[in-house]
This record gives sequence, structure tokens and C-alpha cells, in this order.
Amino acid sequence: MTLSRRQMIEAGAATGALALMASSPLLAATIDPDGIRRRPDMDPQPAQPQAARPRVMVDPTVDPRIVQRARAAFDRHRSQIRDTNVVGIVDFTKYSSDPRFYLLDTNTGRVTRHFVSHGRGSDPSHTGFLQRFSNLIGSEASSDGSYIVGDYYYGRYGRSMRVRGLDPSNNNAEARAIVVHTAWYAEPEVIAQQGRLGRSEGCFALPNRSLQEVMARLGPGHFLYADRIRSI
Repeated sequence: MTLSRRQMIEAGAATGALALMASSPLLAATIDPDGIRRRPDMDPQPAQPQAARPRVMVDPTVDPRIVQRARAAFDRHRSQIRDTNVVGIVDFTKYSSDPRFYLLDTNTGRVTRHFVSHGRGSDPSHTGFLQRFSNLIGSEASSDGSYIVGDYYYGRYGRSMRVRGLDPSNNNAEARAIVVHTAWYAEPEVIAQQGRLGRSEGCFALPNRSLQEVMARLGPGHFLYADRIRSI
């Protein structure tokens, strides 16, 4: 989808709001499918006067409405967030074959994006699109809202991370054993074969390569936000 000039301006404003999470600018970044490539104008430069304001841009694949919601949620739960250098945002509006798990570095502006599966209870017909959220135990659906990343542990899928839901829409996350883990059905090869990822039981299931980066950068005490933009 091509963004209009007005949408790009709004996207920049939304990203500027997100930068306030850690009181540092979220600078522009160019994204490759496998990660981040720094722009030439982000190479080391002589220090600028303190009054100078950096340009703020955003990769157009990050919906500014999701960014704005994430920033508002971050503000509501700020007292429970221990580490603010990186935040995670999951845009479940997107099809499961799109990288929709974003890691945003609030200090440097670096952004990486990753594939992530949604719950089978959120997409019973396996269309590739999340149809609904649920917080009910046994629903096998994804839940929307704010999370704090918890401890690492070893489980069915190897080294994984627990999450704790902070909102009424996801406060059963621990009781439901919702975690961040890797899974075979979240690998890019599944998209090549089926046109979409497989489904989890409500967990954030990532490709193994992506999970290693997420665990390294979005460890315990960090903020994770999941949502989607509903059609009108």
C-alpha cells in the first residue's frame, strides 16, 4: 500500500510520540527483510548543537495508529516497565505472511521486523488473518493489549520467554501459559509452502532466528504491545 504525503507526515508524528517513551529520539531506519540496514546519514557524525532537532521518520509498514496506541499503553503502564531501550509491537492487522512483530530501539531508531503466528482460536478457518482476540482460558486465541516480558525458561519449544498481561484483555496470559517461543510452523519455509504461517495456541510463535534476536533485545522487564486496527 502506498502512503499519501499526509499519511507519511502522520506516521512521522506518531513515531515522534513513541520516542518519548525513553525521552530519546526515534531516528529513521531503512529495513531489509532480514533485519536492519543503517542509512548513510545515520553514520557517525560530529556532535550537533543541543538545540538541533533530529529528523523523525518511520518505516511505512509500521501503521502509525498502532504506534500511537502502543505509546499510550506504554504511558499507562510506565511504572511497571523496567527497561525502555527497546519495545516490541505486534500488528495483528497484517496477514501472517507479513513480518508484523516489530522491535523498536528507542535510542537509535533501529527497527527490525519478524514473522509471528497468531492463535488458532483467533483464526478458526486458517485464513491467515486474525479474526478475533480472546482472553479466555482454553480459547487458544491471541490476546491484545500490553505485556511485560518475564523470565527465560526451557519448555516444549526450547528456550522461551514468559509474558505477563497488564490489561483486562490479556490478564489471563500467565494462567493460559502464553509465552514467546519458536516453532516449526512459524518459519519462512511454511509461508513458501502454504502461503501463510501456521497457528499457535495463543502464544507469540516466531522463527528460530528471530527468537534469538527478540530474546537478546527484548528481555525481562521490557514492554510488548499487541493490537490490530479493526475495519469500519
